[in-house]
Amino acid sequence: MTRAARLCIVTDIHHGKPSFSKAGPAALGLMGEFRRFVAEADPDIVLDLGDRISDEARESDLVLEREVADAFAPITHPRFHLDGNHDRDHLEVADNDAILGRTAGHETIDIGDWRIVVWRADARLHRPGGFALQDADLAWLAATIAAADRPLAIVSHVPVSGHSQVGNRWFENNARFSTYPTAERIRAVLRTAKGPVVWISGHVHWNTLTMVDGIAHLTLQSLTETFATAGEPAGAFALLELSEQVLWRVHGRDDFAWSARAEALSRRWLAPMPDFRELAGTKLHEAAE
Repeated sequence: MTRAARLCIVTDIHHGKPSFSKAGPAALGLMGEFRRFVAEADPDIVLDLGDRISDEARESDLVLEREVADAFAPITHPRFHLDGNHDRDHLEVADNDAILGRTAGHETIDIGDWRIVVWRADARLHRPGGFALQDADLAWLAATIAAADRPLAIVSHVPVSGHSQVGNRWFENNARFSTYPTAERIRAVLRTAKGPVVWISGHVHWNTLTMVDGIAHLTLQSLTETFATAGEPAGAFALLELSEQVLWRVHGRDDFAWSARAEALSRRWLAPMPDFRELAGTKLHEAAE
């Protein structure tokens, strides 16, 4: 590998009125800090992982989304925006497209030796069931992974690792809303990846690292969440550097850092064992040990 890719990432801006532990009125001011961060980091691309607003109703949501779009506008680096569930409660993808000046859809961007995969899977929260994984979204991802000739950094709004939500203010008692109910189908596709993979999401409003099948799943803290930062907005945004080494650094009041060799992220693990109760005799004893 020769050239490092640099990405600046922000998620769950939640511009709007105060909402539980989301400090919505602080969002636009914190976006000013994010713009300064981008200017100093000088990344190849800027990623917004969605939930730009705290939704209220269609007309007010259109205003809020435009205000966030205006906050992004001074950034001259290439920008890629994903929609979160709050961007879709009262608005359509086409509404967000018009405001952001984009045409939504899955896409890939090659930077240096890495391929950035912008997976804009359906992020509308279908109540009361939760998110719905669309077959077309999964098929596109599977084809992209099968065709990959380089390491992949995949971004989405909704996490797919299935990691524990214990301790999470929003999702400990609402885990069904923290991921796709059939996320194991996504993980099965990921397991077929031949090279290094790192997956980055927002939505759950905290910093996490979960390793599944040798693949690193990271979630980024919200820009305005307060539950983990003593009542103050986290002001979180991240720099991801991709080369032979993967470097992840979250800035703000809830800072977090992690690194790994890219080579290590290409090693798939052995498949999980069956329920020990299905094993008999000495095999059960060996499994228990």
